[in-house]
Amino acid sequence: MLNNKIYALISFCMAMTSSIPAYGLTYALPENPANRLIGDFSKAEIITSANEKDTLLDIARRFDLGQNEILLANPQVDRWLPGKGAQVNIPNKRLLPDGPRAGLTLNLPEYRLYYFHPNPDQSEPTKVSTYPISIGRQDWETPLGITKIIEKKENPTWTPPESIKKEHAEKGEILPDVVPAGVDNPLGLFALRLGIPGYLIHSTNKPYGVGMRVSHGCIRMYPEDIEQLFPQIPLGAPVQIVNQPLKVGWMDNTLYIEIYPVLEGEELDYDVLLQKALDLIEKANNDQIPVLDGQQLNQALREKNGRPAAIFERSSLSN
Repeated sequence: MLNNKIYALISFCMAMTSSIPAYGLTYALPENPANRLIGDFSKAEIITSANEKDTLLDIARRFDLGQNEILLANPQVDRWLPGKGAQVNIPNKRLLPDGPRAGLTLNLPEYRLYYFHPNPDQSEPTKVSTYPISIGRQDWETPLGITKIIEKKENPTWTPPESIKKEHAEKGEILPDVVPAGVDNPLGLFALRLGIPGYLIHSTNKPYGVGMRVSHGCIRMYPEDIEQLFPQIPLGAPVQIVNQPLKVGWMDNTLYIEIYPVLEGEELDYDVLLQKALDLIEKANNDQIPVLDGQQLNQALREKNGRPAAIFERSSLSN
């Protein structure tokens, strides 16, 4: 009986492993820099079934998504009790953020990091990996701007700043002057220090907060993700931190828009959001507004679900 149970458990784990992608989604970059859609083009979409004890957060981590992404993609599914057999949509395509294809790009409203793998011959990157992240709370915002990786630290200790010690003390929690390295350290087992003083990209001992505004400004990653990313990042790698809730880009002859909710405190009404979208569309289409699929555009603007929506298809003869 015991052997049967062990065999059943091993079979279940093997089945689960074969049905999910490896941590860190890595894709080939489109050769044409105007093409910005990346993802798994072998499937129109991915739908998985919830297990009996699953939460949406369990499924998100299984597919290397953040909490925000899984909730936006499944607004009708209960976060905590989706129920056995519940059908869960898994985003499998996304537009690259606007900016150079070099080093790291962190798009805060998307709660996602992109790493453009350098080539040894210094040619343009040909692949990109992307990971979900947590960002700073509204009162401890993650700063925007261009910086670089200035230090890599395995098994880091944590010296809490006085401001954080004071915040915890007000809740009756007394932090030590130095938190030793280990699994209970809030920095986890890997940390990348940014050139912006006081800010890190690091692991976390609270992985189910990935995809939320929960940090004191640092960038948090799933432990398994940063363990994979850490050895690949060279010192001096450029880092661009951006705020792009709207992304527009081509894939061959189709123009897509992808919209996320803006960060808390930056809310926009529909008309302002529409104008921002039209400005990006015009920029992407040689300073002209094409005849758009108004229904698709309106739906993307209202739902803000982070899914690429096709809004225009040009004739192949016009290339």
